Amino acid sequence: MTTTYALLLRGINVGGSRKLPMAELRPLLEDLGHGEVRTYLQSGNAVFTTGGGAGEDALAAEIEEAIEARFGFSCDCLVRDHAYLAAVAEACPFPAGELEGKQLHAVYYSAPVTADRFAAVDAGAFAPEAFALGDRVMYLHTPGGLGRSRLAEAVLRPSLNKGVVATARNWNTVRKLVGMTAG
Repeated sequence: MTTTYALLLRGINVGGSRKLPMAELRPLLEDLGHGEVRTYLQSGNAVFTTGGGAGEDALAAEIEEAIEARFGFSCDCLVRDHAYLAAVAEACPFPAGELEGKQLHAVYYSAPVTADRFAAVDAGAFAPEAFALGDRVMYLHTPGGLGRSRLAEAVLRPSLNKGVVATARNWNTVRKLVGMTAG
């Protein structure tokens, strides 16, 4: 059975460093035996199919290793299937249909995170910005956009995200990846 996955790369092609052209990522994934490889934007989103029973973590580790071997730097990767991506979109506690894509983000995590991790953040002090946790995801509502968000700065601090990989996507990208993995 073939499964369609989204690959989310963290921290590439940002500010002129860690360049990983999507045109070079596609053949890398194909060389690993994956099919129907497509990329979305230059910020590290790809979709591919694969057979066999490799899980998301094993696929991510394989791709991380291949990226380091080919490009000479490490890059954290998350791999998620369509069912997960669709469930994240469906479970959004914010009115996604009423917001611009830049106002809502999904921060995908490599493992579950709990409210305890963010207990030091006084979420009320950042209103109208807000966040909510889901299944290995944080929903982040930033009416002024992520780049200007004080709440995003607070919850995405490395000290609060120790031990997990976290990578954010705006809601336009969330919806696009759901569609691309729908098969």
